[in-house]
Amino acid sequence: MSHVPTAHTDFVIEREYAVSPQTVFAAWADPTAKKRWSDCHEEYTTHYSMDFRLHGHESHHVDYPDGRRQRIEKVFFDIAQGQRIVFAYDISVDGRKLSVSLVTIEFLPTSHGTRMRYVEQLAYLDGHEDREVRLRGTEEGLDRLGLELSAGAAAH
Repeated sequence: MSHVPTAHTDFVIEREYAVSPQTVFAAWADPTAKKRWSDCHEEYTTHYSMDFRLHGHESHHVDYPDGRRQRIEKVFFDIAQGQRIVFAYDISVDGRKLSVSLVTIEFLPTSHGTRMRYVEQLAYLDGHEDREVRLRGTEEGLDRLGLELSAGAAAH
C-alpha cells in the first residue's frame, strides 16, 4: 500500500452583523439556533446534538438518499463568552475519515454591531481534498446565520 501524504489548507471568512457580539455568540452556543442555521441537509439529518461547554461535543449525522453516511464530530477546546470559540472537528463518509479541522471564531465589536472572523485550518487525509466545496458550504452557513440574526433583530 502506497503512502498518500496529508494535504493542508486553510481559509478565513469575515462577516459583519448588525447585532452585538453576545447575540452572534449566542447563535453559535444555542443548540436549537445552531441547528437551524447551520444544517444544510436538514431533510437527511438523522442525529444532531450539542453540549456547548469546554470539552463538550457536537455531533451531526446525515444519511443521504444514495446510501452515503456522513458523520461530523466536534469538540470545543476554548469558549470565551461573547468573544471566541475554538473547536476541532472531523468529517467521515461511510466510515472513511476525510479531514480534521481546527476552527477559531472571534466576535469583534464594531460601531455597527459585530465583525465575526472564522478561521479554519484543515488536514485532508488519504488523498481527499474539497477546499472549494468546504469554503462554499461554510460561506452558505454563515449567510444563513446572517439571515437568522437579521430576522431576530427585526422581531425586536
